[in-house]
Amino acid sequence: MQAKYLNRATDLAKNLIREVVSEKDIVVDATVGNGNDTLFLCDLVGAEGRVIGFDVQKLALEKTEKRLGERNLLDRVKLINSGHENMKNYIECEVSAIMFNLGYLPGNDHSITTKYETTLKAIMEGIDILKKNGVMTVAIYPGHREGMKEKENLLDFLCTVDQRKVNVLKMEFINQVNNPPLLIAIEKK
Repeated sequence: MQAKYLNRATDLAKNLIREVVSEKDIVVDATVGNGNDTLFLCDLVGAEGRVIGFDVQKLALEKTEKRLGERNLLDRVKLINSGHENMKNYIECEVSAIMFNLGYLPGNDHSITTKYETTLKAIMEGIDILKKNGVMTVAIYPGHREGMKEKENLLDFLCTVDQRKVNVLKMEFINQVNNPPLLIAIEKK
């Protein structure tokens, strides 16, 4: 039998997000990818909520649009072909939650990855637009060169964030091989 609650960083992220998102909320999928988190967020916000999704790859947005179209959820989503570091250019309100799933688009070109510099800017912008008690999750995949660099630099930075402004929690699997993913959760105070 497979573990149910402590299986994957993405499952842990969803459990945290579920606690803070209600119907009618506005939320962000900072890395649309194959649309898994976008779909999850659409279900949480309901028909009157809104999901704003970012990805630099048109292919990711096309796959996600198709997936959401099959479930008649496109009216809940605004998909933006831009890097997550530009989210404040598109979002002028507070949001309840932000999800990051870093790395590369599974099943596609692994040379196109998230980068520390742009992810850091996006996290800082995300903290600014999170509403009080809002949560941001960041799933980090250090199993490739850029992912390891991103992990090391993000952790160094996040240790310095003012604890009066946010709580930052690191969750990682300590008994798994091959640089397993880890999850960062940020809660705005």
